[in-house]
Amino acid sequence: MFDDLSIQVQKAIATYWRIRLNQSKKQKSTDRADQGARSDVTGGAHMDGFVDLISDLIEQLGIQSHCIHRSSKLELPGFFRPTKEWDLLVVKDGQLIAAMEFKSQVGPSFGNNFNNRTEEAMGSALDLWTAYREGAFNSTIRPWLGYLFLLEDCAGSNKPVKVQEPHFPVMPEFKGASYAQRYEIFCRKLVRERHYSNAAFLMSKADQGMKGEFSQPANDLTIEAFARSLAGQMVSIKGSSK
Repeated sequence: MFDDLSIQVQKAIATYWRIRLNQSKKQKSTDRADQGARSDVTGGAHMDGFVDLISDLIEQLGIQSHCIHRSSKLELPGFFRPTKEWDLLVVKDGQLIAAMEFKSQVGPSFGNNFNNRTEEAMGSALDLWTAYREGAFNSTIRPWLGYLFLLEDCAGSNKPVKVQEPHFPVMPEFKGASYAQRYEIFCRKLVRERHYSNAAFLMSKADQGMKGEFSQPANDLTIEAFARSLAGQMVSIKGSSK
């Protein structure tokens, strides 16, 4: 089932850029074009190709379709807020098996959106694990939490960014790091600090994305590793339910 994963990712990448293009044309035709990169947030549905890809993979692993929630019933109880809506959930026999976020960012406002994206991901993880600790869901199974991020590969995302250090020095890995490098570091730390079970970091150029072209800058943050880690969770759940 992993043999054609790269081909399926290419299709998801092409779908992402096609949806963005169509939404941009629609916004311009109605004279309601969003400013800057805000359309990346307000347009929605950009990452549906990835949601469908991972959903199909989970079904291939033997999880029944009614356990996979990709378009509705996506709310989970939180600790700091009543509920949080995820992008993809797997709930089986009254147990939360997996919860996932699929996010992206395009230019030109990388600086304005970087903090928003990172704070959102960290906050969601903190909320879920605290609610889990307090017994909001599950008593024996530890949920699998996944984060997949797609970044536009362009000059703006790859150029070094200065940091402000008015009082204390920043962590050395961030000095001179581009936004692409910052996102890579961020995804890696999400996993190493056990906020997420696994994370994938992909990049794609706007002019080549329609053809499905993409890159994976870090060997430890590939979608292949993401999928295999998720598969391990699905297999273990099937085994424990016998």
